Amino acid sequence: MIFVAIQFLNGLSYATTLFLMAAGLTLIFGVTRIINFAHGSFFMLGALLAAHWVTEWYPAWGESAALYALAMLLGALCAGLAGAVAEFFVLRRMYGVPELYQLVTTFGLALAMHDAMRWGFGPDEVFAPRFPGLKGSVELLGQFFPVYQLVTIALGPLVWLGLHALLRWSLFGQRLRAATQDRGMLAALGVNPKPLMLGAVVLGCALAGLGGALALPREPANLQMDMNVIVETFVVVVTGGLGSISGAFFAALLIGLIHAFGLSLFPQATLVLVFLTMAVVLALRPLGLRGQPLDAGPKEMAQKLVLTPTSPWGAALVFVAVAVFCAIAWQAGDYWRSLAADGLILLVFGVSLQAMMALGGLVSFGHAAFFALGAYGAALAYTTWGATLPLALATGCAAALVVAVVFGAAVVRSAGVYLAMLSLSLAQVVWATATQWVGLTGGDNGVIGLNLVTHDTRGLFYALLVLLALLSVGALRRLGRSTFGAALQAVRDAPQRAAASGLRVAWIKYRIFVESAVLAGLAGGLFAAHKGAVFPSSAGVSTSLDALLVVLLGGVHQLWGAGVGSLLLTWASAELGQGFDYWRGALGVFVMLIMVLSPSGLLGLLSKLKGPARAPAPGRRD
Repeated sequence: MIFVAIQFLNGLSYATTLFLMAAGLTLIFGVTRIINFAHGSFFMLGALLAAHWVTEWYPAWGESAALYALAMLLGALCAGLAGAVAEFFVLRRMYGVPELYQLVTTFGLALAMHDAMRWGFGPDEVFAPRFPGLKGSVELLGQFFPVYQLVTIALGPLVWLGLHALLRWSLFGQRLRAATQDRGMLAALGVNPKPLMLGAVVLGCALAGLGGALALPREPANLQMDMNVIVETFVVVVTGGLGSISGAFFAALLIGLIHAFGLSLFPQATLVLVFLTMAVVLALRPLGLRGQPLDAGPKEMAQKLVLTPTSPWGAALVFVAVAVFCAIAWQAGDYWRSLAADGLILLVFGVSLQAMMALGGLVSFGHAAFFALGAYGAALAYTTWGATLPLALATGCAAALVVAVVFGAAVVRSAGVYLAMLSLSLAQVVWATATQWVGLTGGDNGVIGLNLVTHDTRGLFYALLVLLALLSVGALRRLGRSTFGAALQAVRDAPQRAAASGLRVAWIKYRIFVESAVLAGLAGGLFAAHKGAVFPSSAGVSTSLDALLVVLLGGVHQLWGAGVGSLLLTWASAELGQGFDYWRGALGVFVMLIMVLSPSGLLGLLSKLKGPARAPAPGRRD
């Protein structure tokens, strides 16, 4: 009984932080329809500012409760002001743009903010003092519980009530609610939506900054806070239902309690339990606990963009040019040879995601799950059975296939952000399994010593990479011109009309998802063979985002979009990373510029500069 009570209180305390983050993210999405992946950066900004205020700039503030609280509020205020700057220069340009472009844009913003804070605050952790007057503990049923955490437990309901009062009884709040339900109708009634959107972003980012500042007495401020908190925040928002503050509150309570009890009872499976909870909720209620269908805003751009392969002779010339380029890289030496191999593997991985995104409209934030399954499948086949390269690659593809066949049943029931978060939950489960199942995967030490590619077979393996990369692009080209590709686009653009026309909508989505997963598994197997080792990071969020960057930087609806994106990302990570500490921030700024100037990617920008595109050739049947 005592154990349950203490863990219940721990869960409520953690739920307050989650709710502050989720409430801000919900406000921003509800009004602007932007999925703000950089929301964790404002959480980290509030924490770092408040921590420096009470430790380095004005240490005396750390000894006064009123001044310490003022430092926290100033951290939240600065996070809100940073949100205003981000809204004016970046987010405002992304209104009405498909969700995927918004995600990548805000990911670029997160990269830029992370490096900016590393430059401004330094890389070290900042240990803030405990809150004055709340340093002790109280005895509860024979156990001691921190007073500060009891205070934070009370703050959660107070913030919820304050937001409820603001949204229900103030004119600003009423207009925010109206914008959440139907922004277009509100604009038609003469209400300028720009101040509302700015206000929603400022308020949402300030809540995130407040959540970071409130976490200071419990944990140090550091540069890993943004990514650590954003994933669970997305879980809370999606579990509660997009656009619902009350849903975010109840979901924060649920996830906070599961997190607290999981850490005590199943410490190695805590993350798995959190994502399984979200998956169960979405399986029973596809819109979350209290989610309602929302006006998604204009989608003309997403519907007009189509895959446009070049003519057969033009395509053949491009394929030959790519092969020649790879041959030149092979002759240039070991460094360029390895770099080209990385790019080719990333190209195959990008095409696997591009096929389901461009034609099927299926968005995955966790495609790294199948990449990692392919990598670990190939690695374990070698270490367990001594498998050769072909058998190891087949084993990796089989592992991805089995999981995709089972998980694909949830895909046909979900769409949009809910589908993206389900895929992210699968990737996080795979990552947690790879990290904690030490006996099988080696945990953080990984599976090393793979000798699938020897010195004598290195040239043959490189030729195989070139062939598979060209075949994957060729398969994408054929898919875009096939009957199945036309059916995919019909399901993407008008699912109800497609169903009424006799198309098997669920089966079409299921098929492209499984095929995409197998190709991602093949890329993972190639990665394991090339690197000679596999680590849990292959299933991490950064790996999934690399695939998204590859596709969107080049152009999701451009045949060679993944090729251009993989070339750019591979070169940037290898060359810029050698002598420029803040290259990720520079990459983030570049990503934002590309998404703002041309959401259709670099190839789309080139097409615009050349003039109107020629109408594509008629589709061809399989």
